[in-house]
Amino acid sequence: MKCFIVTFGCQTNEADSERIAAFLDKKGYSITLNQNEADLFVVNMCSVRQSAVDRVFGIIQKIKKIKSENPRVKTILTGCILNKDKNKFKEFFDEIVDKKYYLKYSPKYQSKSEALIPISNGCNNFCSYCAVPYVRGPLICIDHKKILKEVKRVAQKGFKEVWLLGQNVNDYTSPSNSIVNFPKLLKMAGKIPGDFKIRFTSPHPKNFSNELIDVMANSDKIAKYINLPVQSGDDSILKKMNRKYTVKQYKDLVKRIRKGVPEINLSTDVIIGFPGETKKQFENTAKLFKEISFNIAYINKYSPRPGTLASKMADNVPWEEKKRREKVLIKLCLAKK
Repeated sequence: MKCFIVTFGCQTNEADSERIAAFLDKKGYSITLNQNEADLFVVNMCSVRQSAVDRVFGIIQKIKKIKSENPRVKTILTGCILNKDKNKFKEFFDEIVDKKYYLKYSPKYQSKSEALIPISNGCNNFCSYCAVPYVRGPLICIDHKKILKEVKRVAQKGFKEVWLLGQNVNDYTSPSNSIVNFPKLLKMAGKIPGDFKIRFTSPHPKNFSNELIDVMANSDKIAKYINLPVQSGDDSILKKMNRKYTVKQYKDLVKRIRKGVPEINLSTDVIIGFPGETKKQFENTAKLFKEISFNIAYINKYSPRPGTLASKMADNVPWEEKKRREKVLIKLCLAKK
């Protein structure tokens, strides 16, 4: 029996798909890259942005065609799914499967050089635009001994990159030893023998510690790269987003990071057109981009997600204006190249 897996969303969802593959392997399925020869078609979806949900609707037409040619093909939907969306997708899939059934499995890595290792699942931060706490639940950290064992295993197998994944890695505390926070976990992982680099995503600016900066500065194993989501360069918008830091605090943090790790490559995530964002507030974001000079920026046009606090706010920035603002930031990023 053969299974074809489609993955939407972030690296954490990619890591989940590797556990889905391991789960299905136990059930007698082998993974195929040819969707037309699959006996089982699995869609691992993301709900963080509406565009990701729309992509699932887009693939449904492909599934319908495959099933018309082979009615025996079974279809499963899993991943980060809002209850509202579950009802919409019921008629298109044979089954909707909860993540708890496969997350406990050791991964069947799809890459021979890059290992995606979750250190936690869920989130307690409740940023007003984000659906993650509703689809992944509250923060649950994985025991540090299990994480380090997996890092050691992939290092011995010759993997060149290890990604430690969490919705906010800074919130990590080992359930078996509260002294082991994220910097200490990172330091322990950095002492494991092997020719590999450690990367992580994503930290939250609100609790990025000096201890973490020191660990990064003093370990050759840790890649000198950080994705530090700013989301907005305006304090009023940050407050509406429930981000719990100010623009000044963010800029001060960047200064501390660049002082401690001068060779750092810094990327960021930003949302444009958040409910109520005025042109002046957007200009503050553009100003921040000029000041900080990010190496990479992931620019997202705001779209409301049901159940979040922001979805109750008026999405009153026209789409064309969001596209204009996006072009402004892209131009600023390209100007730094």
